[in-house]
Parts: sequence; structure tokens; C-alpha cells
Amino acid sequence: MNSDHESNEEKRFTFGVEGMTCVSCVRIVERNLNKLDKVHFASVNLATEKAYVIADGDTGIEEIREAVEKSGYGFIEKYEEKSLLEKDFNEALKSLKVSFLLFFPVTVLMIFHMAGVKVPGYHIIEFVFGIAAFLLPGRKIFRSAFIAAAHGHSNMDTLVALGAFSAWLTSGIKLAGANIVSFGALSVMLVFIHILGRYIESRLKYSASVEIRSLMSMRSTHATLVYGDETIEVPVESVKVDSLVAVRSGERIPLDGEIVEGKGYADESMLTGEPDRVKKYSGAEVTGGTVLESGFIKFRVTRAGEDTFLARMIKMVEDAQSSKVPLQALADRITVYFVPLIFIFAVVSSLIWFFLYDVFNPVLKEAAHYLPWIPVDSEPLSMAVFVFVAVLVIACPCALGLATPMALIAGTGAAASRGLLIKNGEAMQRAGEIEKIFLDKTGTLTRGEPSVVFATISEEDSKVVYLMEEMSVHPIAGAVLKYYSRFKNGNTMEASEVKETAGEGMSCFCNGEHYFFGRPENPELYSVMMKRGETVVELRKSGRVSGYVSIADPLKDDAHEAVERIKASGIVPVMLTGDNEETAKSVASSLGIEEVFAGVKPHEKLFAVQNEQKNGKRVAMVGDGINDAAALKASDMGIAIGSGTDLSIESADIIITGGELVSIIKAIEISKYTIRKIKQNLFWAFFYNLLAIPSAVAGLLSPVIAESCMIFSSINVILNSKRIKNKEF
Repeated sequence: MNSDHESNEEKRFTFGVEGMTCVSCVRIVERNLNKLDKVHFASVNLATEKAYVIADGDTGIEEIREAVEKSGYGFIEKYEEKSLLEKDFNEALKSLKVSFLLFFPVTVLMIFHMAGVKVPGYHIIEFVFGIAAFLLPGRKIFRSAFIAAAHGHSNMDTLVALGAFSAWLTSGIKLAGANIVSFGALSVMLVFIHILGRYIESRLKYSASVEIRSLMSMRSTHATLVYGDETIEVPVESVKVDSLVAVRSGERIPLDGEIVEGKGYADESMLTGEPDRVKKYSGAEVTGGTVLESGFIKFRVTRAGEDTFLARMIKMVEDAQSSKVPLQALADRITVYFVPLIFIFAVVSSLIWFFLYDVFNPVLKEAAHYLPWIPVDSEPLSMAVFVFVAVLVIACPCALGLATPMALIAGTGAAASRGLLIKNGEAMQRAGEIEKIFLDKTGTLTRGEPSVVFATISEEDSKVVYLMEEMSVHPIAGAVLKYYSRFKNGNTMEASEVKETAGEGMSCFCNGEHYFFGRPENPELYSVMMKRGETVVELRKSGRVSGYVSIADPLKDDAHEAVERIKASGIVPVMLTGDNEETAKSVASSLGIEEVFAGVKPHEKLFAVQNEQKNGKRVAMVGDGINDAAALKASDMGIAIGSGTDLSIESADIIITGGELVSIIKAIEISKYTIRKIKQNLFWAFFYNLLAIPSAVAGLLSPVIAESCMIFSSINVILNSKRIKNKEF
């Protein structure tokens, strides 16, 4: 089981659930998990057979295991999507082979029998083969139906099991001497066709999850540790933070880190979705899972194990695929009542046919000229069973259960392959409703690689500034540290009570003086520089201005294109920044952004988002810093730049791993297209039932054709979802 602590009071679990067949199974597992007092959230994905639970920190694995097994389904502690989907596929193939060995001879004999050829012992054969089909390939169908019944609910297998058993029962009644038409062979055919559908479904599900498997394949199994002048190859899970690791040309970088020696070019397409190679040199960051295409480097490990970017990326995609969208709530509510109602409907329909057979039989004979499978010469009981089985089978809600999860798998996978991580399904549904996008400036619209262009701070005070900025995570701190790099070694100054105030700056005490380095007290003093788009950071010593640093941060190469595409999509871009008004307006004007909120503090960014929401607008927020976290969390769609802080990434709904601004609109387009496919899936699943059930009730649909239609509906949902992967965004 994979778990991670969101806080000291919360734990997350990811695990597998075996034996589910439809949304009714999902519902019963979720219900049992949510009954646990310590569970805050539980979501189960039918397509991947994976569950995701958020619970109190003291929740144990056994409590969750017990809740799942109490539902009647299997609990898989260490969930591995590839192995689980492969296992399902192999089991489905094995069942299909056994089922075919029973299906083929019975079907051939049935064709001869229907053609008028006398087959000795035909009814005994179909009776015995029906038992074999139930006990061998069909045992999981009946086991699933039994589990559902034992827990007071029904599922797709309930309908198939009832239909197959009813068809088989006619052969037993025939053998007992009753004058009815036997449909015993249909029981074997129904089991075979149902298993064939499961096989096709498992194969398509496996291929649909190719993106998550490709991410997993990027994990390195070994790393080359450096010990003095020697190297040793060790399992990657044994490598700790601060270890020194060597990577040769052509090797995959095993963990996240910072280069301390060497240089080369890395393939970072997994982060950006782009094929461009990135130059790496001493001091540059490297990401586990990327490939060093040329050169040789040694790097110090900064993140290991489940903390690496790739591990977090995989987990986010997995969690997103287990999430739900509000649209699915409609399907879930319907299926709660759907199966029991269909069973009642089937019983009532069969009774009507039994008692009014003579009334409707002339209509059947007329229809039989066009539909040869209609049993016009059967007895009332045979026709009643025929209708009963057909209604049960055609109404199986398998397609409804797959409509949302299959689209989410395809949508999140398509996003991941383009350097986008969509963390939850609800945000995807809101994407089509976004009216405004708030854009942070530094590190979002700009490169986040600022450089000092002018400074007036004294040598002694500069040493204090360096001590403070070493403790900061703001992009500007990097520029200041680089400018004052001469103080990296040999700085004898000592600072105490170093503190960073988000949206304000850094402060400390040194030599009895209070220092503050951050937002200018009177920005008008620096208007000339600000009009050039530069950011001014002021140093105040015991309340008196003691100098300043002017910093320029160039715009990202795709900033203009991103803003134009946002506007072209009908969304209003708004700059929301803690920088001063003159600098903000200068940058906004160059990009064509008309609405600007400048000089805002973190809580004011939050208020700006909430004010728009109070006015009934759907808003997105794009940022990369600590001061953006609250606004990202509160917005209808929070988008974090992957190069940003951990807090901003954790607060966002969507993460742009490569930092490209054009990916903002790509994320929205993928989300909108995915939701469109979910709506299409749900529509066709409902529409199919609306058309097919009346046909089955009218006696115009054979149970075998009904089963084939049900399978086709499910396959259509899967194939329609897979179109998301091939769509150009």
C-alpha cells in the first residue's frame, strides 16, 4: 500500500480492490469505507480496480482491509496497476478459452437442432454443459452475484446470472417432461459472450492506461553511488538524501538532485512534453526519470523515495484517475435503483407474456418475418422466460459504470504525456466554466530567473542581506544570492530571528540592528526603474532606508502566445501580483493584459479570487509561490507551475511540470474535452438502454443479441474515451 502524510493528522492510502464488476460494486465498497469514523474521503475506480482513501493519521491498514473484505471483495495492499491489469487480462483470457470449449460444440448442436436435425440427447447435453459453464468459467459471475445479494445489493453479474440460470432452467423443465421450448444452450452462450466482453474490456483497459505505465517505466532500479574515488551500484531505494550519485551518458537519472560536478544535455520531455534537450551544468537541478543523453555528471540527492518528483507525479495521476466528477453522481444515483427496478420490470413483463401470450402472438409471427430469432412456436412459459432473460441481460449497467472512469484515465493520461498533472476530476468539470484567469507575475509570466541590474547596499549590509536570502524560497532570492555570491564563504556575520513574511520580505536581527529586506515603503522613489518593468527590493535598517536592489526578470518566451490563446478562448486574463503597481502595469501592458491587481499580499490574492466567486464567476488561479497557495486552493481551478514551491503544487488542481504558459490553455482544453467525452459516454449508455429495453419487453430481442448489444455498449464507451489520447491540443 502506498501512503503519504498530508499533515500530522491525515493519511492517504492507495490500494487495489478485486472482484468488482459494475458501479453497484463500487458503491458498496465506498459505503463500507465511509462508514469508518476515521475516513474523510473514499473513492473507488472501477476501470483500474483501485481505491483512494483519506483518513486520520492513526488509521491502520487492517481497518481498511476489513472494511473492503466485509463488502465481499478482495483487498490488494500493494497496488501496482500494471500487474493488476495484466492479472485481470490473463485471467479473462483463461476463462475465455475454457468458456469457448463449452460454447462452440453447444452452439453447433443448437444450430442443427433449430434447423430441424434431430440431435440425440440434445437437451441432456445443453443441461450438462450449462452446469459446466456455471461451475468453471462462469463461477466468478455467480460468486459476484451471490456476494452482492449477501450484502443486500445487486450488480451487473446479478442480471447475467439470473438470465443464464433462467435459460438453463428451461432445459431442466424440458427434461422433466414439460412441453416448453428449451433455451438451455443460451445459458452457455450468455456466459461465453459475457466473458468475451470482459476479456475485450480488460484488454482495452490495459491499453488505455499506457501513460501511467510509461511513467512507472521511467523509475530507475539502481543508482551509482560515489564514495571518494570509487563508485558502487546500489538499489535506488537505498539511496538517501545528500548522497553523491554519478550518471553517465545515456543513463536515466535515478533521483532528484543538484549537479556538483560535470555537464551534459538531458532529455526532459517527460516534464515538458517537448523534445528539446536541456543543457545541464554545475548548480543546475536534475529530475529523476529524465535521461542524460550526453556528458557525465555527479549530483547531490535532494529528494529520494516517494518524495521525488516522478514518484509524486505518478501518485498524482493515479489519484486523479480514482477521483470522481460531479457528473458521475447522477449515474451512481440511477444505478442504485436501476438494477432492482429492471428485475421487477423483467418479472412483470414475463408474467404479462405468460398470461397474454395468445393476444400478442399474432404480432410476434408478423415480426418473425424480419427477426428470425423470435420463438413464434413456443409455449407461453417459454416466451415468458425468453423475455425475462432478454430484459435482464440488455439492462446490465456496465457501460454506465465505465463512462466516467475510462474517460478520466484517458484524460489524465493525455495530460501527463504533455507535461500536465491533473489532480482531480472535479476541477476538470469546472474547466469549461472558467471566465477569468488570475496570473501571478514572478515565476509565472516571467522566467523566474531574475538578475540584479543595480544595487546601492553597502558591503557590510550586503553580508546581512545574503544571510537572510539564504533562508528564502522566493525566486528573487536566487538573483540576490548570485549577485552577492562572494559572501558564500568567509561571511563572519551572524543573524538571528530570520523570518520570511509572504508577500512582504525577509527580516532579522544582526549586531543589535533590525534588518528588513523586501517591499519598498515608498515605491514612488523608484518609479523610473519600475516603469522599465524592474522590481525594486529595499533594505531598511532599524526602520531607515539603507539601500536597494533593482532586479529584472524577463518574460517567458511563450508568455505573449499564452495570453493571446487565453483571450481567444473567451477567458479574461488578470495579473495578480505582489509587485508594485508601476512594474506590474509595465509587464501587463507588454502582454496585452488590461486588468491588473498590484501590490497585493497573499490574503488579498485570496480575497480577489473569492470576490469574483461571490459575483457568480468561475475563476482560475495560476501561480508558483507560497504567497499563491491560498488563492490556488480557493479558486475553481488552481494551476501551479511545476518549478514552484511544494506548497503551491500541493494546493493546486493542475500542475504544469515544465513551466510553459501555453500549457494553461492546453490543460483547460484537455479538461473540457474529457468532460465532453464523459457526457457522450453517459448519453449513449442511457440511450442504449432506452431503446433496447422496450425491444426486449416486446419479445423482439434474443438474449444472445441483448448480451452482444450490452458488450458493444461497453466497448463503445472505452473506445470513445480512448479518442482523448489521439486528440491534438
